[in-house]
Amino acid sequence: MNIQDLTGKKVGICVSGGLDSKTVTRKLRDMGVDVVCFSADLAQPDETDIQNVVKRMAPCGAETVIVDLKQAMAEACYDMIRAQAQYDGGYWNSTGIARAVTVRGLIPAMKQRGCSVLAHGATGRGNDQVRFERYTNVLAPDMKVYAPWRDAELLKEFPGRKEMAAYLNAKGIDAYVDTKKRYSTDANLAGLSYEAEDLESLNTPCNIVQPQMGVWPKDAPDKPETVAVRYEKGRAVEINGERVSPLAGMQLASKIAGRNGVGIRNALESRIIGTKSRGVYEAPGMELLGFCLSQVYQAVLNRSAMELMRTLSGLVARETYDGRYFEPTKRAAMAAIDSLAECANGNVTVALYKGNIHFQSMTNVPASLYNMADSSMEASEGLNPRSSQGYVEVQAVEARTLARSGQIRG
Repeated sequence: MNIQDLTGKKVGICVSGGLDSKTVTRKLRDMGVDVVCFSADLAQPDETDIQNVVKRMAPCGAETVIVDLKQAMAEACYDMIRAQAQYDGGYWNSTGIARAVTVRGLIPAMKQRGCSVLAHGATGRGNDQVRFERYTNVLAPDMKVYAPWRDAELLKEFPGRKEMAAYLNAKGIDAYVDTKKRYSTDANLAGLSYEAEDLESLNTPCNIVQPQMGVWPKDAPDKPETVAVRYEKGRAVEINGERVSPLAGMQLASKIAGRNGVGIRNALESRIIGTKSRGVYEAPGMELLGFCLSQVYQAVLNRSAMELMRTLSGLVARETYDGRYFEPTKRAAMAAIDSLAECANGNVTVALYKGNIHFQSMTNVPASLYNMADSSMEASEGLNPRSSQGYVEVQAVEARTLARSGQIRG
């Protein structure tokens, strides 16, 4: 679609309250398009009051609706943790899951107000354009999608942020370009993504970023902090003895891990469209809860189950990154992961110190496969060392056959 195709249609615009959102909203209004703005409350840590989005958008002349999606976002975070679904460079898919939650949550609100078109502010070079449109297509195939920053007419009028600010200022709407800012930020409950501008150069160090959920490891306390997490079926249900919901669990884990410099990653990831993208990601709560759960999985899953879990983890990470969160492949993978997580129950205690997570102890894991007596190097009531003789001899038959056949290259 282009801007001319919007005549006579009611458009729901996904907004953040920034320069792009205000420019598109006011431009469509000026062209006589019936517009309603929508923003998702994802417990974003860079927004002290989500109602500020309404205030920032008000001068553009359109209604702004805030949709509370905090609980849904927390459940999506727990899905990624249970699946151990990290993408390229250890990225916890914070933006990927946010787009799934956002579109699923905003579409009903848009339809309720009679919108037949969803407009998003993603650029034509990134991942989000694919995510917004695919989620709209699979969740509401009757809705049209308008991408302003792929519209030739708008790109010609607004080739850069200076032109946007000048346009808004001419309309009496305060707008400016922050020349001091060295990167862009996208935030939600799972974490923050920092990219673009100075970060596009691989000669720019990642620590130009000023963390918002925590600190860089060098600025963390000089004393380790101990944290205990209780899991039930792969879900964190207690932190330091306090019963937590997914939302409260994510917020508390992020607070604790963040102040200890945990969960900041530099990633050079493969975008959906085939290019590479450099980003710095801050996800302290995801990192802490994900690490602790990985220890439980190590205890309760045997070798073949762990291999399956790794395969499923990679699949879920890719499907989520690619904007296929609700589709059959991802759902099937999560069903298998949920089956594996049935026995992931137990308490894990770790120590956090300057960006590191150190295992301390694991208790109350009924399904644990670990038997200290079996694996001990000392005399014990476990596995009889002599019992291995026959197994080793059977293995030797194949090994010698391979050697005699000339198939071994030493």
